[in-house]
Amino acid sequence: MIDRSPFGNTGHQSSRVIFGAAALGGMKQEKADPILDLLLEYGINHIDTAAAYGDSELRIAPWMRQHRERFFLATKTGDRSYQGARDSVHRSLERLGVNQIDLIQLHNLVAEDEWQTALGPHGALEALVEAREQGLVRFIGVTGHGTQVPAMHRRSLERFPFDSVLFPYNFTMLGIPQYTADAEALLKLCGERQIATQTIKSVARRRWQNGERKYSWYEPLTDRDAIRRAVHFVLSRPALFLNTSSDATLLRDTLDAASLSPTQPARAEMEADVARYAMEPLFVPGVSDTI
Repeated sequence: MIDRSPFGNTGHQSSRVIFGAAALGGMKQEKADPILDLLLEYGINHIDTAAAYGDSELRIAPWMRQHRERFFLATKTGDRSYQGARDSVHRSLERLGVNQIDLIQLHNLVAEDEWQTALGPHGALEALVEAREQGLVRFIGVTGHGTQVPAMHRRSLERFPFDSVLFPYNFTMLGIPQYTADAEALLKLCGERQIATQTIKSVARRRWQNGERKYSWYEPLTDRDAIRRAVHFVLSRPALFLNTSSDATLLRDTLDAASLSPTQPARAEMEADVARYAMEPLFVPGVSDTI
């Protein structure tokens, strides 16, 4: 079973591993059901999806009819305007087949113009606050990709008391000094304010090479021992939650790794994996800072 920890100030004890339901986006229900069965097997009680993840919300809906009380349910909106975000929340409620979403998140809020719109007058944030006041959602978070996201999350937290943040965190990304400094500053702030810190891209190897692409937009690690070390690199830090990959073929290996008591891998082990598997940061300032 996967350990649980307080999810920020929400009062919920979430599994340290959160199911990244982007993995369900292109699946039929008969293929999605066995994957969702794994969540029950390993005691995962927190699901993270998004309006933009294909049919993911629809694949989750039958499970919500049976198991709503077992899961903390999170989704996201990529809309930046008040009306767009309002419509997105109502559409997600309908697609998920629920009366309330536990956590609604502003999806990938990093670009300056989008940030100004979403958090400005008549922006998306106003719609999410309204939905919270109406009891349609319980908590509000913000997510992001790229090297600027930790710094942007700190700006967002100065503008509004978000309940959670989500950002990339793995060994290769932390090889970028400025990213590490920004991530540490964000984690310090979140610790002081009891804000939940979710991480993504834990098992990333590198971007796909030569146009190849399968399941996920990035190439993941596939060796079980390397996955274990990558998972433990994240979970050995008690404040962090790990959101699983959109590649469903990696789910059981990830959950198996997380079921073991996480211990910080030796730096030499991680550096050996970087060399052995030609690992690279997914995001590099000024080079590859978008998906």
